[in-house]
Amino acid sequence: MARLFGTDGVRGLANAEITAPFALRLGEAAARVLTGKNISHRPRAIIGRDTRQSSGMLSHALAAGLASAGVDVEHVREIPTPGVAYLTAEEDYDLGVVISASHNPFQDNGIKFINGDGFKLDDAIEDEIEALLGKDWDRPTGAGVGAISESAAVSDRLYMDHLIDCGRDLHGLRIALDCANGAASDVAPRVFQKLGADVVVINAAPDGKNINDSCGSTHPGQLQALTVATGADFGFAFDGDADRCLAVDHAGNLVDGDQIMGMLAVAMKREGQLKRNTLVLTVMSNLGLHLAMRDRGIKTVSTKVGDRYVLEEMLAHGYNLGGEQSGHVINLDRATTGDGTLTAVSVASEVAKQGRKLAEMVEFVQRLPQTLINVPNVDKTKTEYVEREVAQAEAELGETGRVLLRASGTEPLIRVMVEAQTQEEADRIARSLADTVREKLSL
Repeated sequence: MARLFGTDGVRGLANAEITAPFALRLGEAAARVLTGKNISHRPRAIIGRDTRQSSGMLSHALAAGLASAGVDVEHVREIPTPGVAYLTAEEDYDLGVVISASHNPFQDNGIKFINGDGFKLDDAIEDEIEALLGKDWDRPTGAGVGAISESAAVSDRLYMDHLIDCGRDLHGLRIALDCANGAASDVAPRVFQKLGADVVVINAAPDGKNINDSCGSTHPGQLQALTVATGADFGFAFDGDADRCLAVDHAGNLVDGDQIMGMLAVAMKREGQLKRNTLVLTVMSNLGLHLAMRDRGIKTVSTKVGDRYVLEEMLAHGYNLGGEQSGHVINLDRATTGDGTLTAVSVASEVAKQGRKLAEMVEFVQRLPQTLINVPNVDKTKTEYVEREVAQAEAELGETGRVLLRASGTEPLIRVMVEAQTQEEADRIARSLADTVREKLSL
């Protein structure tokens, strides 16, 4: 049987796979694991959510499950995932919960847990929660039942103040923002305005159904056009729960997570802040970033895909900067998880500090041509059935490129990624492998 938790919590179709009764049972199980850790006080949990129509239903059901097991719960309504992580650690909660499916379409939703230190739960603890799901137990009564309250205003201000403290004066810069009609819609524009930027904003009017709808970091076209049309110096696009961001330069060119990480790594090394002189990446990062870092005397370490695995490597070996090409960037000196708004503030502040164009500051990361094809409706547990074709493609590319075939940890599909010396070659090999996956692994 497949594991309940993926690389970023539990996700599925809201009210079909991720239902209110399921959320309640998951809250009960999480609380039972939490209260079984011999803590000496009444446990407290904080729940935040994104702007999906189903997020309110699921957050209240989850809260009911936690409270039924003796946990006091505070709601903070719509807030980025990293905001919940920050508040969990700073305000001494024992558990943080986020109701969100990140970059997925609005019909999906998910639940992810954060420990008292602000980090995502270890696999072992998630397995404990899964093992208790739906099992009989003795519920507390009377004063043993947890309380549920709201604390949106104070929590929102604390998180925003943290982001502002991480930035510098941005007066004189015009910055475009695409908030994906998600959790960044309120906080990101306010942070950049407080820092003095002239802010141009789109997709910051969530209606419960328009989150990630042809906008945000997974669809940056609107931001690219806006940045050019308004004469902005650069722009940022967030995803639904605002734990990632991509950038756009003044000419409308996309600046991906690899380029952002390369820029920040060089800046941190220059200031003596890059611990162990190392940048942590995933296997999805472009070879061009590895080469750019090597040329600047910065080491790179690769992990499997998923920001949780980047974080595990960072914590295990004392690194402080890492992330993913998709825009998850983790700076452990300032956050415990990827934070799209924090990343945007860091990039903008570095541009302001150097007084150069963003395009100039990232041009040293020369990306090899790369093609990524998502193949849905296939059995993602049987990738070994196409190993021969992958080996043939790798032999054809030699040392001038690479192939990565991986099952998504958050969606029912297989990702085929090819890097090559030319875009034509990358496209051709990726299409051929995608066709093979469809043929051999179709459901």
